[in-house]
Amino acid sequence: VGPYVLVTPKETRRKQLQQSNIFISFYTCSVAKKELDDLEQWKKEHRPGPVTLVPQRLGGNESEAQVRQNQQMILMQSKYQKKNKREEYVKAKKAAEEAEILKKKAIQREKAERLEVKKRQEEMQRREMLLEDQKYKTNELLNRLDVSLPKSDSCQIANPGPESTAWKRSHAFKQALREDENRRLEEMKQEQQRK
Repeated sequence: VGPYVLVTPKETRRKQLQQSNIFISFYTCSVAKKELDDLEQWKKEHRPGPVTLVPQRLGGNESEAQVRQNQQMILMQSKYQKKNKREEYVKAKKAAEEAEILKKKAIQREKAERLEVKKRQEEMQRREMLLEDQKYKTNELLNRLDVSLPKSDSCQIANPGPESTAWKRSHAFKQALREDENRRLEEMKQEQQRK
């Protein structure tokens, strides 16, 4: 704490201030009292007189019991109306959800039908190719048998050339089927990933 200087009060100035404070407080009290007295006087002078009303029947033609009964009915009706509104909202929400579910099911059904049609077409193509290959092999076998019929009891060795080409064709056909199957599986996987 730094050094400080204590100043002694002047007695005359202090007494003057105290006297002026006492005078001011006395003056304000007397003014306030006078204003309150004036207010009370004004209230007495301007007091409203007695109210005189012509007696008349209020509340319509219904009795109090009927009015209360009507209020009770209105309250019950409002409760039922709120309940009905809530039920209608729930029904509408359920109907919207069911419609959305039916829409999704229809989309899935269409996709499944398209996939089924595609599978049937591929199966038909495969069968046609198989029948063609079978016919070709049958004709090839018949031609080979006609060419290489044994004329004596000796055994003849068949020409290995056509067999190798038939084996190549069947191998190529099986390879094409495998590639087609792999391609279909890849498409189905991509479709599932998109879903």
